Amino acid sequence: MNNTLMLVGHVGQAPQVTVFGNTGTKLAKFSIAVKKFSKKTEAPITEWFDVSAWGNVAERVIDTITKGREVVLYGRLSVSRYEKTEDGVVLKISKPVMELTSFHLCGKKPVAQVLPEPELAPAPEPKPEKISA
Repeated sequence: MNNTLMLVGHVGQAPQVTVFGNTGTKLAKFSIAVKKFSKKTEAPITEWFDVSAWGNVAERVIDTITKGREVVLYGRLSVSRYEKTEDGVVLKISKPVMELTSFHLCGKKPVAQVLPEPELAPAPEPKPEKISA
């Protein structure tokens, strides 16, 4: 059985990095917004997918992927399972996650919003002090 997934979309936030103990293995996690077009609705629907990258791929992600960047992602579909306690009840949660194997950057790098530096008013000239004798 072949498990291959390709997503094209925009990165939702800067990757969050975790480094594991003695091995130094890196895990980079981020999400991607993918627009889904439907003939029934005029406006596209945005769907969000969680992505995880390990090892060398994680290092490339950390160096190149930024919030807002359009990307093409290739990977495998996996399921993240964990337990969550809510109001004293243990809930078993399962959610799909893309395990990234490779990616391509698309378009221009998003321009970071740079705020102009405030203009400084010239300092007032010191007033001469009167010296009384």
